[in-house]
Amino acid sequence: MNHTEKRLYLIRELLHENSQYESIEIPTNPQQKQLLLRALMNVRMPHAISSDFQAVQDDYLQENAQSKGVVSSTDFPDGISIWQGDITRLGTDAIVNAANEGLTGCYIPNHSCIDNTIHTFAGIELRNECADIMEKQGSQKKLLLLRSQVLTTYQVNTLSILLDQW
Repeated sequence: MNHTEKRLYLIRELLHENSQYESIEIPTNPQQKQLLLRALMNVRMPHAISSDFQAVQDDYLQENAQSKGVVSSTDFPDGISIWQGDITRLGTDAIVNAANEGLTGCYIPNHSCIDNTIHTFAGIELRNECADIMEKQGSQKKLLLLRSQVLTTYQVNTLSILLDQW
């Protein structure tokens, strides 16, 4: 499968998961297809995915990451660094995500928050893993450390501070 075919496969699989989506037409424009895929990934509740879906998704996301260019942690001085830019390009040991209170990602389609961005470009299994950890903890915790599947070894989710609640 080429990159375009992978995107179409992922869209069709996600549309097929939910009968509410049966009337959604797949756009012909590549950018609109990308937005539809992201939206479907954003609104998907945590639950298992097939190994075929996982493999295609991981290949697709890796190809996207490589096309944007990876910023390696070796590009930074030793120790902890602060970097401004597209966090989904970082190939590092860990990133910190200012997460929502459920710590399972933003569910607003194509929202521009960092939580949504990380969950979109890390893939569906990140939300699934977050949900599994939260369920095992038994309540909503303020910190969640987990392995990410794309470029970063670990993602640290911590509850973001809402300034209007101070």
